[in-house]
Amino acid sequence: MPDQPAHAPYDALLLLSFGGPEGPDDVVPFLENVTRGRGIPRERLKEVGQHYFLFGGVSPINDQNRELLAALRKEFAAAGTDLPVYWGNRNWAPYLTDTLRELVADGHRRVLTLATSAYASYSGCRQYRENLADALAALEAEGLPLPRIDKLRHYFNHPGFVQPMVDATLAALAELPEGVRAGARLAFTTHSIPTAAADASGPPATHGDGGAYVAQHLEVAGLIADAVREATGTDRPWELVYQSRSGAPHIPWLEPDICDHLEAEHAAGAPAVVMVPIGFVSDHMEVKYDLDTEAMAKAEELGLPVARAATVGADPRFAAAVRELVLERAASERGERPERCALGALGPSHDLCPVGCCPARAPRPAAAGADSPYA
Repeated sequence: MPDQPAHAPYDALLLLSFGGPEGPDDVVPFLENVTRGRGIPRERLKEVGQHYFLFGGVSPINDQNRELLAALRKEFAAAGTDLPVYWGNRNWAPYLTDTLRELVADGHRRVLTLATSAYASYSGCRQYRENLADALAALEAEGLPLPRIDKLRHYFNHPGFVQPMVDATLAALAELPEGVRAGARLAFTTHSIPTAAADASGPPATHGDGGAYVAQHLEVAGLIADAVREATGTDRPWELVYQSRSGAPHIPWLEPDICDHLEAEHAAGAPAVVMVPIGFVSDHMEVKYDLDTEAMAKAEELGLPVARAATVGADPRFAAAVRELVLERAASERGERPERCALGALGPSHDLCPVGCCPARAPRPAAAGADSPYA
């Protein structure tokens, strides 16, 4: 009997992302997809869409996913890993359900999923799993074969994710005027979420006081700050801050907001700030608008020198990390005990989301977890 490939039992990898509009006519329909079921009027969506219209109605996320798709395929081919990689989105073409139909038509039955979110939270993990369950339900209703779908573990503390962010932070520091560089402070940014959602993030054992969401971001921020100190010989003050709040004003969300933080740093006499968007895999709209547009405008208003570090994107080290994670999960599925690479004190995340992990306010079926109806 021939040897199994290193990626067995998996026969395909699915890159699963959020999606984004690719032209002005796409903006409102895209936002309708994102907010479906919330009863938000179309006129309000047009107001929200102004961020996209500033950039011609085009979100950079789809092109960045195309780049990551190409990087993954290149990495797998160079390593002799014959695993086809597909791409599907939650909210825009190529839609997830269409991609699963394509996977099934191509004969694939064991699919491993890479979500473009590195951390535990409802919106960053379970909602992706709910979308997978919705897509599988659609295939089931059509009488199509159902693939078994698993999801890669959270990769926030994998060296292939952390090290590119370290280098990006050092590059951003180098962009600052020399006179303020030595005293520059670090602001690690991520998406704000309701505090209730943060407290409930991760497995039940981690719930409360920010849950796994805040703990994981603090871990990454500390790892990067330590590496930057070693590289520059300077111990810089840093803080985890938030951006992109979109909820009702009366609902508590994680704070401080990046613009408020810049005001506070300026008032405290900080000579400069480097914004490090650790919560985002790529430079999508919330990075381009909330940091590169809004936060930069705030910094200019204050007269505060600011630079923004790049995100991981399609960095070859990240592509290599994904391949390592695929092979690690495949070995685990075969009953082996592979080395599980992770930096920091939190260690590698679970392979299978347990029951009660990142719960939704209204329970819905979710695939690729211990509570999956499609195990």
